[in-house]
Amino acid sequence: MVDVVTPSTNPYAAAGVDTVAGDLAVELMKSAVRRTHGPEVLGGFGGFAGLFDAGALREYTRPLLATSTDGVGTKVAIAQAIDKHDTIGLDLVGMVVDDIVVVGAKPLFMTDYIACGKVVPERIADVVRGIAAGCAETGTALVGGETAEHPGLLGPNDYDVAGAATGVVEADAVLGADRVRDGDVVLALASSGLHSNGYSLVRHIVAGAGLQYGDVAADLGTRGTTWGEALLEPTRLYTTPLLRLAAEMSGHVHALSHVTGGGIAANLARVLPADAWVDVDRSTWMPPPVFQVLADLGGLELTATEGTWNLGVGFVAVVDADHAESAASALIRDGIDTWPVGVVRTAGRPDGDFEQGAKGVDGGAVRLVGTFNAGAR
Repeated sequence: MVDVVTPSTNPYAAAGVDTVAGDLAVELMKSAVRRTHGPEVLGGFGGFAGLFDAGALREYTRPLLATSTDGVGTKVAIAQAIDKHDTIGLDLVGMVVDDIVVVGAKPLFMTDYIACGKVVPERIADVVRGIAAGCAETGTALVGGETAEHPGLLGPNDYDVAGAATGVVEADAVLGADRVRDGDVVLALASSGLHSNGYSLVRHIVAGAGLQYGDVAADLGTRGTTWGEALLEPTRLYTTPLLRLAAEMSGHVHALSHVTGGGIAANLARVLPADAWVDVDRSTWMPPPVFQVLADLGGLELTATEGTWNLGVGFVAVVDADHAESAASALIRDGIDTWPVGVVRTAGRPDGDFEQGAKGVDGGAVRLVGTFNAGAR
């Protein structure tokens, strides 16, 4: 006679870990993950390790692998507060995959990790389906992942997500500071909103204003949208349009910067040579309403948040001046509002409060100048 294992006889279940729920979550997400698999993915679904055929790298003269890892930060707390989890995965892909595009790398594959207090299969599947959707949009294979249940460490409704991606770029096509020249034009690519940075400040402001995430966000000009829904607007994915631009304008796109933690100035400074400087002209755009409303609620000037939020600029491209207009037009055709915000200079830097490099990079100097223009985009 075979004993049936029940929660009362399974010590792991008694400790709060439900392996049956974990298996159900895998079944619910399986089809979405498989849709990201091309012929390069071997071994199917659920193995100890994902397998990716690197044979295509033989087409490269000197292939360099690019890798990045990141998470979504405290934005997940808002998803948990309103029990909406289908966009967090898109945010994760944006934070991870779009980082490797900065060097001009084409993404190959990604893995994810979800830690939670209790596996709720539908919730975990929603998160992973979002990751899979982002991977499909960016041409990235989702080759593996892990969901870990940590009762006692995390609450039953708590979870966090992280991921890592690998891509490839030809050695002589790597984008970066060494390509940037005096006179290059800096193009701003519009964000979809807050993306996935500065949410600790967002949550602090919302709590201080006595708002609930279920309240209608009338101040944002939305109809029937709650604060929670508005603040979960997913991160825009720039991968495909930027890779297409770099290929079509080979040699004329010099550097890219993903505007994440630290804001526009600090992230642009990271991809400039040490002798270069840029004045980013605020008068060329007006941040979307969500930034102004949050700043007003927090009693802050918009300029005080420039080191925290992207203020409507999710990516920056540095291109040679002769191709700046056509580059902007190509990105606009791909659905990304794009406009010039400054010019790279390597001499005659004025006195002023510049951001000088960031994240340990001895890069260039950037400051934001002028006043945001309500009549601009």
